[in-house]
Amino acid sequence: MGFGQGLSGLNAAAQNLDVIGNNIANSGTVGFKSSTASFADVYASSRVGLGVKVAAISQRFTVGTVQGGGGEYDIAIDGAKGMFRVTDQSGAVMYTRNGEFLVDKNNFIVNAQGYRLTGYPAGAIGANPTELQLPMANVAPKATSTGTTVANLDANAKVVYETNTETVPETLGTVTLGGTIFSFRRDGAGAATLVASVPAGTPVPGVGATFTNGAETVTMGANGAVASGDLSKMATFSEYVAATVEVGKPFDPTVAGSYTNASPMTVYDSLGNSHQVMQYFVKRPSEAGASVYEVYYTMDGKAMAPTTENGGVWSSGVTPTKLTFNNAGTLTSAPVVTLSFAQPGGTTTPADPLNIAMNYTGTTQYGSNYKLVAKPDGYTSGEFSGINIGGDGSLVASYTNGETQVVGTIVLADFSNLQGLQPVGNNAWTETAASGQPILGQPGTNGMSKVVGQATEASNVDMSKELVNMIIAQRTYQANSQTIKTQDEIMQVLMNLK
Repeated sequence: MGFGQGLSGLNAAAQNLDVIGNNIANSGTVGFKSSTASFADVYASSRVGLGVKVAAISQRFTVGTVQGGGGEYDIAIDGAKGMFRVTDQSGAVMYTRNGEFLVDKNNFIVNAQGYRLTGYPAGAIGANPTELQLPMANVAPKATSTGTTVANLDANAKVVYETNTETVPETLGTVTLGGTIFSFRRDGAGAATLVASVPAGTPVPGVGATFTNGAETVTMGANGAVASGDLSKMATFSEYVAATVEVGKPFDPTVAGSYTNASPMTVYDSLGNSHQVMQYFVKRPSEAGASVYEVYYTMDGKAMAPTTENGGVWSSGVTPTKLTFNNAGTLTSAPVVTLSFAQPGGTTTPADPLNIAMNYTGTTQYGSNYKLVAKPDGYTSGEFSGINIGGDGSLVASYTNGETQVVGTIVLADFSNLQGLQPVGNNAWTETAASGQPILGQPGTNGMSKVVGQATEASNVDMSKELVNMIIAQRTYQANSQTIKTQDEIMQVLMNLK
């Protein structure tokens, strides 16, 4: 027995304890991958081995537990395939499973060491990865171009006549006064007015003329009006409902009785300024068996094409949109109407002309209450307010105007031989000839694992296993020390032979 074998055993056991100690020390390190020492015996043309050596330090790339509740920019890889690709200040590329990220002063996504996370630019999946930077500028406004409107227009609503807007039954009758038969009309208050005579041409009795029939006396006033007395109490009285009177009500947005229903809709111009478009629905008399509703439009109180704009003043030249419905209440007219407004911002804040395609597809005329749902597109400018990370690695920026947009996509890297990667500290590895070239891809595609936002991957160190390994390594170290001690005692015996 020689000292060399025991010394090699001590050295190997010490290195094994180093590996175990490093694993235990990093049991709380995010994304850490534990290591294992592999040993090999040593022979040199001898039947008796010369001891042991550490053949390799292998890393276990098993998946750690994904823990939620992380920071806004924390990211966990939910699976074994893939590593984050990061670059240091010199541009050198490294790879890591540590997803503890934050944003630096220049809005780059970085880890604690300042390494920048890389990915694909927005809309360029598969392009060369670049350092991911969050937007700093406001999102540009979008002018409204469509105004989807689905409504039910009450089939039982009262018809609004444009020139003869309201049909009111009128009480007509006849009475004989002084031998002449007069027709008369009653107004809403019940007062009577003589309007015609038989034979025709007999003048209406003048002011103060009186007629008595039985106990009732009637005194005439001006223009054929009955000043006093009650015609209905006269024996010659006869009354019936015959004709109607129609009073014109041309459309006027300031007169509630000139339209059936109205609803507002917010739209935006090219500068992001909001404007209110009002839709006024007016039920008209039916045409050729079809029910008719007309629609008038204003924007900020001014007429909007296809109606005629006359300085915001409505006139008889206004041309509304006509919606027609069949007997089943289904829309039969063209569902899309294009509206325009030349200067939505006026002269102080000029914006592009506003053109909106109003789409009434799905609008009905049923015998139920009026209801309207308008969904115009477009939005005002908005400031960046936060980021959401999708399972596919997409970085979705949120803005104060409620809009979102993808500003980039995280790229993951995989290797044919993970054991060939070179650890460089700071939870990072670099590629080597043994690892092969990185295989890049979007999370969730090409075999890559998905990612989880606001979460981190815990260390894969199994503490109970490491403690058992430490006991074994300790016993191995003690046993090797015993072989050295025994060899020393034998040497002492030999020395004492003299």
